[in-house]
Amino acid sequence: MTRRIVGPFNRVEGDLEVTLDIDAGQVVAAYVNSPLYRGFEQILQGKQPADALVLVPRICGICSVAQSAAAALALADAAGIAPPANGRHAANLTLAAENLADHLTHFYLFFMPDFAREEYRSRRWYHGAVERFRATVGSAPNEVLPARARFMQAMGLLAGKWPHTLAVQPGGSTRPLQSSEIFRLHRILREFRAFLEKTTFGGPLEDFATLASRDRLDAWRGQARDGDLRRFLDIADDLDLWRLGRGTDRFMSFGCYALEEGRLFPPGVWHEGRLHALDVGGITEDTAHSWYAAIGRPQHPADGGTLPVAEKDGAYSWCKSPRLGGQVVETGALARQAVAGHPLVRDLIAAGGGSVAARVVARLLEIALVLPRMETWLNQIVPGEPWCIPSQPADETAGVGLIEAARGSLGHWLTVRRGRIHNYQIIAPTTWNFSPRDAAGQPGALEQALAGLPVGADDPLPAAIHHVVRSFDPCMVCTVH
Repeated sequence: MTRRIVGPFNRVEGDLEVTLDIDAGQVVAAYVNSPLYRGFEQILQGKQPADALVLVPRICGICSVAQSAAAALALADAAGIAPPANGRHAANLTLAAENLADHLTHFYLFFMPDFAREEYRSRRWYHGAVERFRATVGSAPNEVLPARARFMQAMGLLAGKWPHTLAVQPGGSTRPLQSSEIFRLHRILREFRAFLEKTTFGGPLEDFATLASRDRLDAWRGQARDGDLRRFLDIADDLDLWRLGRGTDRFMSFGCYALEEGRLFPPGVWHEGRLHALDVGGITEDTAHSWYAAIGRPQHPADGGTLPVAEKDGAYSWCKSPRLGGQVVETGALARQAVAGHPLVRDLIAAGGGSVAARVVARLLEIALVLPRMETWLNQIVPGEPWCIPSQPADETAGVGLIEAARGSLGHWLTVRRGRIHNYQIIAPTTWNFSPRDAAGQPGALEQALAGLPVGADDPLPAAIHHVVRSFDPCMVCTVH
């Protein structure tokens, strides 16, 4: 048995270590470590409830709107209010803009550059991947970054600024749009759609969004014009990424994008070919292998605490171990679309489980699904109608805000006592996916997905491990609070 510590993996910040136990040429166990302690949950204690809207976006600069949205929902729940229609549309548009930009960034800047690694030199697609996707010098970043920048101008119109906007409020949005600004947003969405259909998908978004099976996906690939998704699918077939990195195959979504009734993507759990209702009361946080004090049995986040203990036997991460009904779940775009019932995603899961390729396809599928809905929400805004209603939580109250960030399910649990924040607990998507073992010894989702991968004890780290880690898209600053 050989033990290796590998990392960093993220191309934004490198606070991720993975310990691999290797035997007989494969990974027999993986231990995922989030080594950076943050302390946001302690910072929030004693503050005014509204201060959460200023503080929690600072958890992360990439998904700050998602943090704002979860905090706003928790405060709205605590105050017992709901935003007017314009405020609801603005919240959806703002979150969708951040999520779609995140999906695009992940594909082009975080994930695809790994196929330009030297170990793939003998593959027929290698030189094309180098020319297109190699970090900093490939042709794709030079096209994608300006398109992403133009798309993110929508955030200035919708939210005033990005990251760390204050426009997202419990009662709606404090950034009402005028008719001229709505016109500009339509132009931004139209230009972004044109870029995606030419460069990424090689065809209309709706053609991809309606694919219902792996066979239909293969047929679409043969018919699509030149596009980067088609290049990825060619690589995925050659490397069989459809069977790489299978984890728990238990998928959870909190649901997101509120509609007049229900949500665009509903909450639920997809497991063993069946859809199950989401029991939020069944969520617990386990700290058996985390550097925190264990207070009896695993606790629901509404009752949980965060007391750091830097020296603790058996602990190896600052990340807690969230569980749903005592079980490990995977969260993210793949989980969202499985729960929402998209036939392509469910077919991919039935054929090969939650794999590297399935996770990447699900994120791009979500771009194709959500951008047309953004166009619809923009059309439904009525200038001059209310955008935000005032709110003030009671001195003794509690609330929960559940949302879906690009990487998956994000929850904020708020308790107010005597007008101040008494407790604030956060579980981020990467906390779910990158959790350590729990008291029962269950590995987290990534730990399960890495087990069984081939790797020599002394060989260079194979690209397959990078593909698996990056398919979950680690955001370690979000993981620990």
